[in-house]
Amino acid sequence: MDSGSTAFIIICAALVFIMTPGLGFFYGGLGRRKNVVSNMMNSVFIMGLGMVLWALVGYTMSFGGDAADKGGLFIGGFNHLGLTGIAGDTLDFNGLKDQPIPAFAFCAFQMMFAIITPAIITGSLSGRMKFKALFFFIALWSIVVYYPMAHMVWGNNGILGADHLGSLDFAGGNVVHIASGVSGLVLCLLLGKRHGYETQSYRTHNIPFVMLGMGLLWLGWFGFNAGSALAANGQAAHAFMTTAVSAATALLSWMLIDSFVGKKPTLIGASTGAVAGLVGITPGAGFVPVWAAFVIGALVSPVCYFGIVLVKRKLKLDDALDAFGCHGIGGIFGGLMTGLFAQAAVGGTDGLFYGNPGLLGKQAVAILTSIAVAAIGSLVCAGIVKLFTPLRVTKKNELMGLDLSEHGENAYPSYMGLD
Repeated sequence: MDSGSTAFIIICAALVFIMTPGLGFFYGGLGRRKNVVSNMMNSVFIMGLGMVLWALVGYTMSFGGDAADKGGLFIGGFNHLGLTGIAGDTLDFNGLKDQPIPAFAFCAFQMMFAIITPAIITGSLSGRMKFKALFFFIALWSIVVYYPMAHMVWGNNGILGADHLGSLDFAGGNVVHIASGVSGLVLCLLLGKRHGYETQSYRTHNIPFVMLGMGLLWLGWFGFNAGSALAANGQAAHAFMTTAVSAATALLSWMLIDSFVGKKPTLIGASTGAVAGLVGITPGAGFVPVWAAFVIGALVSPVCYFGIVLVKRKLKLDDALDAFGCHGIGGIFGGLMTGLFAQAAVGGTDGLFYGNPGLLGKQAVAILTSIAVAAIGSLVCAGIVKLFTPLRVTKKNELMGLDLSEHGENAYPSYMGLD
């Protein structure tokens, strides 16, 4: 066992953890003043619920199975319920025997992914979903969608991973971003538009919060992507650099779009561009060369920008804080770019650019499968929750704001003006 790699993964787990409160600031700042507590609480409660569920059933459903029972094509074994039977084990992950880290380090690292992923969904439904309904939806969604997706892509014998289809997803393009983005889109369709959506101006109420959230997300993303090498090695260092390059390039690319379309570069645009670049590089961070990270970062911003315009202005869908527009569309784009630019000399398999067109097809199959699992699973989870409680708050409570109506709190108790 490598003590350096173990320490590295534990630190990376802590970095990924900080992404969830960072997302709370990002969403809290982007939303309306009367919903800032609600938007932040939607991230905070998942920090508790996600950890408990992961320890009880999430880890074993995602990565359970032993040498004799690797788990099924769609779900892992149940030999580690409640995290039993793994203390002191070294990791046997996707056929790589004796990884230099203990299973608990890997478990902790992946636990943070299981927290941030459902938190992303909440951006699509800001300002109109009952907290009770959201709580039970996230619990069901984690079991029905996230844990099976994690197994299918990363787990032993998973149908989309190395043992079968052979698609590449270094740090969560399918598992994290496409799954959460598509689920957010499904929920915003089920909930309908916010009252006054097409007639009122929905202003970003706290731009400094947005910038703070972006900074915490970017910091955590270094652990998110570099840590996915599962060792302190060259691939981890490579993933760190591609992550930095893609995010920085996407930030500048979004500023350029702002300058042409709105005539002025904006802090919100720069912050959103950085996040889009981080999303876009995630599937290929440890597989594509650094030069490809420049290309991915430069292109993901216009793809997400005009994807958001299509969703919100043309299709008139109320993806409130652009969870689908940024994470769903960016994740799909990043997965396809991995199929183009992956290089075996870096890690994984050669892509189309290096003479293997088959990988692009595998990426497309994995992306379509992820979309289907997320969409169908979200419909099932929402349908179950609706049997016990309405999904949406009343019009009166929505107009009052979810801070007061759902949580009895006011982020700005001395503020007396209009929202």
